[in-house]
Amino acid sequence: MAILKPFAAIRPVPSLVDRVAALPYDVMNTDEAREMVQNNPYSFLHVDRAEIDLDPSIDPYDDQVYAKAADTLKQMRTHGIYIQDDTACLYIYREIMYGRIQIGLVGCVSIDDYKKDIIKKHELTRADKEADRIHHVDTCNANTGPIFLTYRSEQCISNAMKHWMDTYAPIYDFTAEDNVRHTVWKIDDACTILSFQKEFEKIPYLYIADGHHRAASAYHVGMKRREENPAYTGEEEFNYFLAVLFPDEQLHIWPYNRYVHDLNGLTSQEFLEKLNSDFEITPADGRYEPTKRHQAGMYLDGKWYALTFRSGTFDENDPIDHLDVSILQNNLLDPILGIKDPRTDKRIDFVGGIRGLAELERLVDEKQGVAFALYPTTVDDLMDIADSGKIMPPKSTWFEPKLRSGIFIHELS
Repeated sequence: MAILKPFAAIRPVPSLVDRVAALPYDVMNTDEAREMVQNNPYSFLHVDRAEIDLDPSIDPYDDQVYAKAADTLKQMRTHGIYIQDDTACLYIYREIMYGRIQIGLVGCVSIDDYKKDIIKKHELTRADKEADRIHHVDTCNANTGPIFLTYRSEQCISNAMKHWMDTYAPIYDFTAEDNVRHTVWKIDDACTILSFQKEFEKIPYLYIADGHHRAASAYHVGMKRREENPAYTGEEEFNYFLAVLFPDEQLHIWPYNRYVHDLNGLTSQEFLEKLNSDFEITPADGRYEPTKRHQAGMYLDGKWYALTFRSGTFDENDPIDHLDVSILQNNLLDPILGIKDPRTDKRIDFVGGIRGLAELERLVDEKQGVAFALYPTTVDDLMDIADSGKIMPPKSTWFEPKLRSGIFIHELS
């Protein structure tokens, strides 16, 4: 059973929400964040990436950065940019992108559920990234970015959200600069909140779709607060962290494409010849984007090729081995191009599918090398791997639309 807890959100005043709401901190670097906030003093990036308001010589992980984040959040509340709801509520968060709709329930989930693997993971985390967010959450005394969770869809939950949306007016409704529409409803009726909680008690597992580092950091901060407060009851806010829970049937995973900087000392002809044993190669008439599993597009020397993965080169019954990202890694990137560890190798870049095939062409045309357009991993793949207790290969999923940070803040004490 999954625990879902209402909370009194700290949230922007409606007149400023479109200027406050920001993309997650981890989809841009510091320079890009500085560029994004030009002429916008309200952007939540001033909190999530507080180094943008300090001298560029200061390390992004310096204590001054976290202190600046906490001070900026405090000032935003003092100056009336943020308000806090009087009572604990749940919230409905709808995003519309290219006509696709996803509707999630915003609340808090339990660090105990995280520990007991009721909240399932499918990615490894890096200690340095965890440490950054631990420091940020602890210093700000708040979860400032929601974790993107999913669950196997239950019609009664979706129907209840639709009923509330049809009955009540939203508290926010705005379209961001990337043309994604964001709409939020507040659920402040105690009986309705309780009914949602009871429905989620019937949900056996939640799955992290996006935000593994934020989830791990929230868990560690909660455990740290327990050590600091040995008489804790389990009801304190630090025992929970901010999340948005979406039904699996509404989610859309984009491909996560690959660009390799060079051919590992091979000529183009030698490289193509080495592919023949594990792949069927067909020159494509223009850009090639795969339309089903076990196919890939390859861009080399200004030309597109269709790659079909030969049967027998992977185990179709293994939840990880049959992923296209695994097949490409095991049969091409590693043995032919020498990319042994894609997590650390500087010769490979990962390109979110939302950037399109044109971005792959640009990289190869400007820098040489080779690019691969992959068929996206599915939500069922993600859940199957998490259920088996295994870890997905790095950079397997790219979710869009991204959840905006700064719309909901969960205070820990």
